[in-house]
Amino acid sequence: MTVDAEIHQARILVIDDQEANVQLLEGLLHAHGYTNVKSATDSRQAIDQYAEFRPDLLLLDLMMPHLDGFQVMERLKPMIADGDYFPILVLTADMTLPTRQRALASGARDFLVKPSDATEFMLRVRNLLETRLLHLKLQEYNRTLEQRVRERTQELEDTHLEVLERLALAAEFRDDDTGQHTRRVGESAAHLALELGLAGAQVELIGRAAPLHDVGKIGIPDAILLRPERLTPLEFEVMKTHTTIGARMLSGGRFALLRLAETIALSHHEHWDGTGYPQGLAGEEIPIEARIVAVADAFDAMTNDRPYRQALTRKEAWVILWAGAARQWDKTVLEALESVHWREEAMPAAAGGALQPVL
Repeated sequence: MTVDAEIHQARILVIDDQEANVQLLEGLLHAHGYTNVKSATDSRQAIDQYAEFRPDLLLLDLMMPHLDGFQVMERLKPMIADGDYFPILVLTADMTLPTRQRALASGARDFLVKPSDATEFMLRVRNLLETRLLHLKLQEYNRTLEQRVRERTQELEDTHLEVLERLALAAEFRDDDTGQHTRRVGESAAHLALELGLAGAQVELIGRAAPLHDVGKIGIPDAILLRPERLTPLEFEVMKTHTTIGARMLSGGRFALLRLAETIALSHHEHWDGTGYPQGLAGEEIPIEARIVAVADAFDAMTNDRPYRQALTRKEAWVILWAGAARQWDKTVLEALESVHWREEAMPAAAGGALQPVL
């Protein structure tokens, strides 16, 4: 079965007290091939409908009699397993900042203002369902690995790597439509690890785990992730959760690669002086792999175009990095990056002046 077919088999639950709105949403979904749709105009039925239908996506109005959308989300929380990715798309005419912030804090993954553009609505539905499908596949794959750990083969190992690589790309495509940032960070991190004298096996693991550093961005709403303006304090708090979301998604793995990816996802925003997040680690309390990825990630983000700004020159990036030495970044890792780039610039023109993979 193709990915497209799997997505269109997804179960979608619509909760809105206005019959006209329900009919409009059902009509749009059916017109785009989503036929497994249930709805309710009485929000008191939401919990029973969820328990019976087990939807993959909830389309939820906020302003409703009996139970409003916030109360529905609160009652659903105990029914959603820890680490489960259940997307809720809030549809509301109230797009004031307090309402949006409260919706995000209550468990919404995304929101749209009513009336919404039909094309944008369908794109967001598909995006949330694709993420849900990837998350379910990863969960199922981890269960399969648990059952077959004693008979692991090279084919399973290759498939495992491919799933992780695709998961990294799924997160990366959210804010980099080239999908190249994660690849570059992986290659750069491997070069830094080699320059710092880490063992060959550890260098390879870092190179493969580093692209998953931002996998938790899968759980950050587009309205925050792609916002070109400065985030509000509450929005930044939501953005910061990509570290813990990523760590939870990768947790519990038996393989060294998954364990290292979990460590990197959790700690790559820690600062040398202890002012980073999420744990406020300082100095060598921060795992060396996370310190390496922090530098590789920062340099690549600075020197390539991102949704929120244009690329800086290498000179401009170096000024920022060295200004943060021994505060945000490990000075030793910055020195390693400088050595790697010095050799890169010294390469003959015929070599293209580009880092070559070391994996």
